[in-house]
Amino acid sequence: MKKKNYILIASIIIILICAAAYAYELLFAEYNYENVRVEIPRGTGDDDVKKIMTDALGKDFGSKVAVLWSLQGGNAAASHGSYLIENGTTALKASRNIVKGRQTPVRFTFNNMRFLEDVAARASQIMEFDSVAFMLAAESTLKARGYKYPEYQAAILPDTYEFYWTASPAHVIEVLANHRDKFWDEEKTAKARKMGLTPNEVHTLASIIEEETARLDERPTVARLYLNRIARHMPLQADPTLKFAVKDFAIKRVTGKLFGLDSPYNTYKHTGLPPGPIRIVEPLSLEAVLDAPQHDYLYMCAKSDFSGYHDFASDYNRHRINAARYHRTLDARGIR
Repeated sequence: MKKKNYILIASIIIILICAAAYAYELLFAEYNYENVRVEIPRGTGDDDVKKIMTDALGKDFGSKVAVLWSLQGGNAAASHGSYLIENGTTALKASRNIVKGRQTPVRFTFNNMRFLEDVAARASQIMEFDSVAFMLAAESTLKARGYKYPEYQAAILPDTYEFYWTASPAHVIEVLANHRDKFWDEEKTAKARKMGLTPNEVHTLASIIEEETARLDERPTVARLYLNRIARHMPLQADPTLKFAVKDFAIKRVTGKLFGLDSPYNTYKHTGLPPGPIRIVEPLSLEAVLDAPQHDYLYMCAKSDFSGYHDFASDYNRHRINAARYHRTLDARGIR
């Protein structure tokens, strides 16, 4: 009888040791691959969560996280979200974060974009919503904030933002617009007012300048040139506005056909600024307008060395000489 007791006790001990080893392995197994996100969409069923976890984390580690998630009372509705699982994260920590809905924010960075649709496409790559939802939210949210459709691109600034993956598109638009409003403090607004411009008009002028020159050190000079033209009621005659009007920024040489285009963005036919920005501008370009140095230039032409800089002139005769030199270079290179 004693022998049987010893065998039973030994068996129990072995089972307990195995259970403890399994529990330890289950709880403290580490994720040993590149960082990855586990994304649980809205409307996911509990039975689908395990597949999402194993697809994202691999069968072995993902199964461990799924088991712990279930043991802790996890449900898909409460776990709706996006969770970053980093190299070295234990199964216990990963499952606990998902059970409690402790999402990891996503970084939303954009720059060098022309259209709001470009921002929508970028947002749809990292957020749960799609680009259509973003554009619909932009329409309703920005209109409520007083923006007209051509001014929508003046409502946001390029930067790096953080959101939860589950954030609504309306919330994202609000955050972007609020960030833009913070840029326009009393000092900057007063500078614009002194120039006779609204903040939205500064965005519009800055967008033309960004398309005219990629050279940061030249943008303030170009800004003052256009301000000089506005002050003299001269048409801006900015080629990028014609490219925007036909939605073709690949045009290398603006021709006579485009000069006659019937569009409010044709700054050869209409004086003053076009209805809105032709791209989403960087804060530095806005500051280039607000802090534009005084000079008397009225004309500009790309340098014939294709350096990206421009030749400036105060009188039309000098400008014609600069332009003729540039066009000869275009002809020599076969650029039409």
